[in-house]
Amino acid sequence: RSTPKPSSAASDVYKRQVQMIKDRGGEATSISADLTKSEQCKKVVDFAISKWGRLDILDNNIGIASKLSVVDEPEENWDHVMDINLKPMFLMSKYAIPEMIKSGNGGSIVNISSISATRPRGFTTYSASKGAVLSLSQAMAVDHGADGIRVNCILPGPVYTPMVYSSGMTKQHRTQRQNASLIKMEGDGWDIGKAVVYLSSSWARYVTGHLMVVDGGCSLSSRPRG
Repeated sequence: RSTPKPSSAASDVYKRQVQMIKDRGGEATSISADLTKSEQCKKVVDFAISKWGRLDILDNNIGIASKLSVVDEPEENWDHVMDINLKPMFLMSKYAIPEMIKSGNGGSIVNISSISATRPRGFTTYSASKGAVLSLSQAMAVDHGADGIRVNCILPGPVYTPMVYSSGMTKQHRTQRQNASLIKMEGDGWDIGKAVVYLSSSWARYVTGHLMVVDGGCSLSSRPRG
């Protein structure tokens, strides 16, 4: 795992995630890096190769939000959002793809976007960055399909994750988000993770360039989600 700005708090979170995986019989390790820096992205890929001897899957899951319009958004914050939400996906893929090719079996890349990319709701800069992720994913699928590398993109809806509840989320807002779903269900990080597992597995061997919406039907609903 990695973070745009490494911190001791982030490292503690990753350690807990590693332990959670081990408690379920898996094997995991963690590394912190600034993914807006080319050499740091290469460090992460090199670390994976040194640890596992090969690289098969890359899940590009990173992002920060902004609620301002283009009129109100400071230029430096626009650059900051784009630098974190888009550049790491470019850089991590840049160094991961050659290693996937070396493995001889290709690989799978899953980029995490948002339904805000296709249905903006007042997060203009965020929506623009996540819209770019859609185009990047499909262009990469075209570029590297012949190398046996599948590239897909997930568009999560309003799911309950640490990024959401760390900044505060009232019971009323959670209920509102739940009611926005056609199936009256509040999604969480596991729902997105399971979609990543599917797209990374051999079950999805014939799936590439796909934009998968995982939102409980929120995109089809006109109900407010807070």
